[in-house]
Amino acid sequence: MEKHVVVIYPHPDDESFGAAGTITQFREQGVPVTYLCGTLGEMGRNMGSPTFANRETLPEIRKEELVQACKVLDMNLRMLGYRDKTLEYEDRQEVAEHLKEIIEEIDPSLVITHYPDHAVHPDHNALGAAAIEAVRLMKAKDRPVLWAQAITSTHYEDLGKPDITNDIAQYFDKKMEAILCHDSQAGGLFAQFKKASKADTDIKEEAKRRLGIESFYLWKYKE
Repeated sequence: MEKHVVVIYPHPDDESFGAAGTITQFREQGVPVTYLCGTLGEMGRNMGSPTFANRETLPEIRKEELVQACKVLDMNLRMLGYRDKTLEYEDRQEVAEHLKEIIEEIDPSLVITHYPDHAVHPDHNALGAAAIEAVRLMKAKDRPVLWAQAITSTHYEDLGKPDITNDIAQYFDKKMEAILCHDSQAGGLFAQFKKASKADTDIKEEAKRRLGIESFYLWKYKE
């Protein structure tokens, strides 16, 4: 059993779409989970469906949505304070040192982050690379295990079969509850799902097909 799990992603909702089932599994085992969220996602284009946010109100709305999602997932939240869509321009070593300090303070046995160059968004790639570097900078005997999540459409062909594949069917309802906390981002996407009756199993099955497996690669350090 893990001692403590740290999840490092750049945006509110990355934790829910990417790893909510895995997080729920750890929490049911009694393992503490802490989410280090890079930004407030304040530059996101989605403003709700129908629209209820604007550029000025979106940061606070997304922060509150994140707080609620973390309550649903029963995990700790720490905001890293970076600006949305600028992580690729931050000094990689400075971000890595920042993360290393927090990781060493928490002392987890496992870190989950994005797989650099296989995570679609520049923020995902940049923070994933910084997290991997942060763990590399630690003394080898003190390093937590690191799982890297690839979400590009070609990751299987490019990287091979993931090392960890979690079928989170039994935690799917909890994952959906967490995703739907992010109403400004997920409202339009799941409006049909939220209104679906028991007869609309096709909508639910499509959501499960897309979101019911969470897979990760075990990052292997050379030194």
